[in-house]
Amino acid sequence: MKLSVPGRVTATAVVAAVSLLAGGSIAGAAPAGQPVAAAAPDIPVANVKAHLTQLQSIATANGGNRAHGRTGYKASLDYVKAKLDAAGFTTTVQQFTSSGRTGYNLIADWPGGDTSQVVMSGSHLDSVTAGPGINDNGSGSAAVLETALAVSRAGYHPTKHLRFAWWGAEELGMVGSRYYVNRLATTDRSRISGYLNFDMIGSPNPGYFVYDDDPAIEKTFNAFYAGLGVPTEIETEGDGRSDHAPFKNAGVPVGGLFSGADYVKTAAQAAKWGGTSGLAFDRCYHSSCDTAANIDDTALDRNSDAVAYAVWELSR
Repeated sequence: MKLSVPGRVTATAVVAAVSLLAGGSIAGAAPAGQPVAAAAPDIPVANVKAHLTQLQSIATANGGNRAHGRTGYKASLDYVKAKLDAAGFTTTVQQFTSSGRTGYNLIADWPGGDTSQVVMSGSHLDSVTAGPGINDNGSGSAAVLETALAVSRAGYHPTKHLRFAWWGAEELGMVGSRYYVNRLATTDRSRISGYLNFDMIGSPNPGYFVYDDDPAIEKTFNAFYAGLGVPTEIETEGDGRSDHAPFKNAGVPVGGLFSGADYVKTAAQAAKWGGTSGLAFDRCYHSSCDTAANIDDTALDRNSDAVAYAVWELSR
């Protein structure tokens, strides 16, 4: 049983709704004659799903997976990089070795903004060898990609500098993200004002979990979901098990979203979120059935919009 898809609610409407609930006027509204700060755009879920279709096709053409050191991973990275290059990002491919195989991280910087204050968003691009990894973690990778492309389409000029990342070899123990963080100079680490992590955000029996790490980041995500009328819970299943961990250990403020993996949805969670109690949030976790069919469109849509909302709000 899947959640029904509600009428679309834009991130702009969420900003207004949350602000009105808080105090009766739209927060950040400029006085007459002054420009109003841009609100986050709605992220078309069809665009996010189109990226997932491409990742599925890449896996199918490369032995059924997109795992570290395999041709499917490199083809996935090439696909994402081509989109970003065409959109005007400055991209860097970082190479490392793990388990005797070559791995890659992809870093994309949006020109402009204060480089002493970097808002960074990331997701791991690799799958396990058992399957194509479309929820884990094509979902996060596609949402971060589409948010980056939305930055380009909007011609967004944030106060802070925007950086996006797609990590390799997360499934082997956050190898790619640890490699990146460990090679940052202390001053460069201090310039990252926040790292947002998105690992599994389209689970077929979804929950809405928010990392309870940095309070400002957590508050931003919870404000978005309050505007939708969707309750959230603190994320515990993946705590320390994804690419935010190396950043957190290095003292960088972190946050993120998660829709659940192999933990079982409770009756109370099904009552507030829909779906089926007694079943895992993702029965295809780390399995061959983690295909393009293993996605809940409502969760993917809401979480993709939440990615953009947080990127815009935290980079103003």
